[in-house]
Amino acid sequence: MTKAADPALIVFTDLDGTLLDHETYSHAPALPALAALRRLKIPLVLASSKTAAEIAPLRAELGFEDCPAIVENGAGILQPGLIRPDRERTHERLLAALADLPIDLRRNFSGFSDWSPAETGARTGLDPRAAARARQRDFSEPGLWLGDADGLRDFMAALSFAKITAAQGGRFLTLSFGANKAWRMREIVAGFFAGRVRAGKAPLTVIALGDAPNDVDMLEQADIGIVIANPAQPGGLKLCGDSIGTIRRETRPGPQGWNQAILAVIEERDLEKGILDG
Repeated sequence: MTKAADPALIVFTDLDGTLLDHETYSHAPALPALAALRRLKIPLVLASSKTAAEIAPLRAELGFEDCPAIVENGAGILQPGLIRPDRERTHERLLAALADLPIDLRRNFSGFSDWSPAETGARTGLDPRAAARARQRDFSEPGLWLGDADGLRDFMAALSFAKITAAQGGRFLTLSFGANKAWRMREIVAGFFAGRVRAGKAPLTVIALGDAPNDVDMLEQADIGIVIANPAQPGGLKLCGDSIGTIRRETRPGPQGWNQAILAVIEERDLEKGILDG
């Protein structure tokens, strides 16, 4: 039987292209680092554009069901042990607000909720089962703008008036009532920090890993932000933290780089020596 030391770390990670391979969606190369985090009882918070329905089975597979997860690009949080947010109605309120927009604007936005499972699969490249999970929205509504640029400007203005934010990703325009990965990271860290203060423990060191522009705020706010190489962005992400030494960069992409980065942090802090025979 072993007893883990209290390493005072918490890890936040993007999924696609970071912990998961961009092409295969496998996390296999990161298994050694994942095992080390579990052994050291270091919380791992998944932070992704994926829905709770998509993240919950992955979180269970990785062995971190006791940790919260950031879902739908920060629009919401999936609490530990749950497979869907408890009694959330945010997505329903979002669709109702969309329905209240002028009809000439609403009809030019086509979202996941407007599509059949087959159409969702065709537009996303997901297999039928994965497409069904992607359509189980709790906080946000991704979709496509089908009108012209002038109409999009009017659409965005109407969304702002309705207190809806719109973020353009590589493929979809995603609507939500606000928040992002960094905002949710602060919320989760505050909860862990409060618990540590009550227990008389040292503050947390926050580590974040990501590979894309929507990870920038999360990486900048972490004590250690680790940029995983993304072959689709040969120039890399431009970060203020580079000048003050809070940003690290991995040359290997995806889970290979993720594994190397996490094991390096564990080694430099001598965390494995904190595991004692009980």
